[in-house]
Amino acid sequence: MKFRLATGMSILGLLLSCGTALAGTLEGPLQIIVSKDLQELKIYDGDVVVATSHVSTGKAGHSTPTGIFSILEKKRTHFSNLYDSAPMPFMQRLTWSGIALHASNSVPSYPASHGCVRLPNDFAKTLFSVTRRGGHVLITDREIAPQEIVHAALFKPVVVVPDTPILSEAGLRPGLMEAGDKAVEVAMTDPKPEVLTPIVQKTEQDPIRILITRRGDREMMIDLQTLLTSLGYDAGVADGLHGKQTVIAIRAFQLAEGLNEDGMVTPELLTAVYAKAGKGAPPNGQILVRQKFKPLVEAAITIRNPEIALGTHFLLARDVDSDKGKADWFGMSVDNQLPSATMKRLGITTEADATQPDALTKTLDRLDIPADTRLRISELMGEGASLSISDTGLGPETGDGTDFITVTRKVQKADAGAVEGGKKSKKKKKSSVTVIN
Repeated sequence: MKFRLATGMSILGLLLSCGTALAGTLEGPLQIIVSKDLQELKIYDGDVVVATSHVSTGKAGHSTPTGIFSILEKKRTHFSNLYDSAPMPFMQRLTWSGIALHASNSVPSYPASHGCVRLPNDFAKTLFSVTRRGGHVLITDREIAPQEIVHAALFKPVVVVPDTPILSEAGLRPGLMEAGDKAVEVAMTDPKPEVLTPIVQKTEQDPIRILITRRGDREMMIDLQTLLTSLGYDAGVADGLHGKQTVIAIRAFQLAEGLNEDGMVTPELLTAVYAKAGKGAPPNGQILVRQKFKPLVEAAITIRNPEIALGTHFLLARDVDSDKGKADWFGMSVDNQLPSATMKRLGITTEADATQPDALTKTLDRLDIPADTRLRISELMGEGASLSISDTGLGPETGDGTDFITVTRKVQKADAGAVEGGKKSKKKKKSSVTVIN
């Protein structure tokens, strides 16, 4: 704790002095959290607050989305192409659809932007100098703070014996990267950039980003196709599509096993195929890893008590020591109300409550990660590794050139209407992605 506090104080001194010349020597991941209810941004080094600033988020009709984001692009000079070429200096982009942190001459103590997070000029300049692409930014409806989390499910680095093949050399199925099929109007004047050189000195390797979520239909179908082919029922290329060849293979299996020969994918079919292949029960979760915005690992895991929501959580690893095989994890739970249709589709009957002090620990208790998968990810562990947990998988904002982005929905109170523009409204309001102001 003494080392962490000393580091925090040095960063605080840097921020207060706006000493950008010193920024190149700063190492170590910072955690940026924007609280919409307080209109405030805090920077954490571990669980220590090292700097605070007031901000102005999106006004009514242009609400700033909440969730887990990372810095995708940094530009010292930028201008809006939707709002009279308004200057947006020290812009740090959080989504390709148009949300960013940036400096402004107008930062009132209330929501006033068109969706971005406005920062005072001096603070925005200094923040720009001490962040790097890939650094995480959380935007929340209420104030939250990271706390140190100790749990056996969390990853620690491992020391690989020289001249011994490591699992990271093995090829695993790449992750799905779909940015959605709907066009989104953005306020950016430039195309998506190539790789940018970070302002802050790089550590030994770029940190990995881990996502734990529920297994989707595509992943289930790929596994089904693979297992059917291994059992002698040629399902064709394992592409996750319920095509003609896959239907033929399913019907052949159903006929041989005395099942209803309809070619449909059902829980009963999955259970039967997994049992026949000697693979136990079908996995219901998945873990994905990215590094430098590119997919590295995708593997199946098991989520116990799947009828209970995982919730939305974020953890960041500090003081990662490969020699000692240790890492300090700091985590927090984020409010996120799932739509009733999503809960029904995922078979969730019990919602998550991020306000419970043990919400994150209880979720970690329910994760069973295979030993080989855990070993491979542990081999990739380094300073600043992060772990996101979410029920909803890869959303439309997670795509090519991003980390895992989770957009959350505000938790609605049953006995109160949502407040918008100072007036109560009974209509539920959910976070949406808006354009840069």
